[in-house]
Amino acid sequence: MAGSADASERRPYPFTKPTHHQQPEQVDIFQYSRRMEVMATASSAIPADWLAEFEAAAERPLEQRMRYAFIRTYKPVLDDARFRAFDTTAEYRAWCEKNLPSWLGYGP
Repeated sequence: MAGSADASERRPYPFTKPTHHQQPEQVDIFQYSRRMEVMATASSAIPADWLAEFEAAAERPLEQRMRYAFIRTYKPVLDDARFRAFDTTAEYRAWCEKNLPSWLGYGP
């Protein structure tokens, strides 16, 4: 068929690694342009200050990002004792209803 590209000449899927017969530069340029397209589309829908915060967070070392990723929230009564054990689920549920504030989601 005239004008159709041979399978070896076709551009690979944007996020595949180049095979031995493809030039890495061609794949890199295509991936870069595709990423720029996606970012341009996304950036128009995402507020600029959000994008700036995301980019700043992406620059931080992994250890720092992990430290900031988890927020410790004190849960009254639940966090006051190191360990609790119940013989049955019914006992546990009764204890929750009696001792925990309803906003924690354990009450009736």
